[in-house]
Amino acid sequence: MRDYNHPAIKNDQKGGEKQVTKVTIESGESFDSLLRRFNKKVQGDRVMSEVRRRRFFEKPSVIRKRKKAAKLRKSRRQTIKERRYQ
Repeated sequence: MRDYNHPAIKNDQKGGEKQVTKVTIESGESFDSLLRRFNKKVQGDRVMSEVRRRRFFEKPSVIRKRKKAAKLRKSRRQTIKERRYQ
């Protein structure tokens, strides 16, 4: 049994520990299906979105502005949902 490791690293929220995403090959499994499983797992761990987000430095004011906008969008969605079911 081979163990394919890839340097797709995600940070643990609690202690800042880094974990490597791993998939083990099952008997009779092709490399293509293994790669597909790995890609799904990386997407589930949100590794690539984290990499894209950290690619460039963001000023703290921009971070606050982005979070505030996301909060507004979420509250609007919730309000629309509540009105729809009343």
